[in-house]
Amino acid sequence: MADQAPGPAQRVAAVDWNGVAAALDAQGFAVLPGLLSAGDCAATAALYDRPGGFRSQVIMGRHGFGRGEYRYFSYPLPALVQDLRTALWPRLQPIANRWHEAMGMKTRFPEDHRDFLARCHAAGQARPTPLLLRYGPGDYNCLHQDLYGEHVFPLQAAVLLNQPGEDFEGGEFVLTEQRPRMQSRAMVVPLKRGDGVVFAVNSRPVAGTRGPYRVTMRHGVSALRSGARHTLGLIFHDAA
Repeated sequence: MADQAPGPAQRVAAVDWNGVAAALDAQGFAVLPGLLSAGDCAATAALYDRPGGFRSQVIMGRHGFGRGEYRYFSYPLPALVQDLRTALWPRLQPIANRWHEAMGMKTRFPEDHRDFLARCHAAGQARPTPLLLRYGPGDYNCLHQDLYGEHVFPLQAAVLLNQPGEDFEGGEFVLTEQRPRMQSRAMVVPLKRGDGVVFAVNSRPVAGTRGPYRVTMRHGVSALRSGARHTLGLIFHDAA
């Protein structure tokens, strides 16, 4: 019998997390290569058009968010989405705590993601935030931050579900960084189908001559020139 293909938890475990931590500290994002298989990408993207499983749909143009659309999953999350969210948490939680300490922020995050969600839910943030995004020709996502309430985990992840150059053209994942008294810096993150990217939700610490200081980050997607692009978004705090 052939060996079973690695699942999300095994793929997360195979990532070079020391390298991820170093990249996050240096630039506010890190690529996680091959986080999902091609089959998992196709199956996840196909969920978008299936009835049920979502709590709401957002048409971005109606709200000035850009063009395109996305749907928030409802609880219980699909198994793959839940497994990926659960597997990423213990890898990101120590980085988040270290960042908060460096930025002089009192909040710390527990080892178990369920305990953090309980904190969110007790404060009225009980709506799930993992989502599927879909873009077509001319669609784009304006620069933004996914905050959703008082309780915010400072890192989030996204997984590209289609292959650039084959399924779509354009549609690059973009980050901007605003340092105090400096002009904004833009960064384009190269991703292939199945790759994940972990990035700062709001702010991150940067080492300065007088100690760490905060920089503000936003993210978005440039306009698609052709084809279709789907993304799985993984946010670790829930929404009010």
